[in-house]
Amino acid sequence: MKKIISLDNFREEFINYNRGNQFSYEGLEALYNWLEEIIPDYELDVIGLCCEFTEYKDLEDIKSNYDNIETEEDLYDVTSVIKVENGGYIIQNY
Repeated sequence: MKKIISLDNFREEFINYNRGNQFSYEGLEALYNWLEEIIPDYELDVIGLCCEFTEYKDLEDIKSNYDNIETEEDLYDVTSVIKVENGGYIIQNY
């Protein structure tokens, strides 16, 4: 039987795996909502998500890690992007 997970449970699982600081509070909510929309019946894999996604505080932060990114449009052209309410971004690592 698949476990139904709420946003609170989602956040709690990151803490349980000692990954509570991998994403901001707002970032976890954005990631949760994105997963719920894109893959409604996903099975939570905290370590997998931590390896696959990274949260950045802003576009400048992303640009400092990726030479091929100059604009937000460039970012959307190469990977999945989740905008975070605090002004940051979560991107799928590539």
